[in-house]
Amino acid sequence: MSTQASRQLILALHDIWNSGSVEQIPEIYGENCAVHWAKGWGPASSGHAQIKEAILHTRSIFPDWHEDVLDMVVTPDKVVTRYCSTGTQHKEYLGIAATGKKVQFEEISIYRIQDSLVVEQWCLGDDLYCIAQLKGGGKPRTG
Repeated sequence: MSTQASRQLILALHDIWNSGSVEQIPEIYGENCAVHWAKGWGPASSGHAQIKEAILHTRSIFPDWHEDVLDMVVTPDKVVTRYCSTGTQHKEYLGIAATGKKVQFEEISIYRIQDSLVVEQWCLGDDLYCIAQLKGGGKPRTG
């Protein structure tokens, strides 16, 4: 897969999270893809059904969820993105009751690509900053 094709694949992946268009999962993720979440987010998701569940769950908590890609490092078989995630909390998240507050925090994901699909993903997010915003101790950064 060319680096340009790898780049487009990962941008399409972020678009699924932004739009909730889970019907596009088979075009992006391999059938047995494993997504390794940050430890506080729970166990890995495996396969299309669990990835769909993770996207829909996130978007049920943060209906306006959006990931803005800030940086991308691309090789033919691996891509790394640094992105800013935003969303307004409407349901309990990490033990915090719904606040109606908008959060903004950075995340980094590493994607392994095989046969033109993402077959493995590792995610890390700034959980402490996200939680601080929900609890009132932090404010979304601008710029």
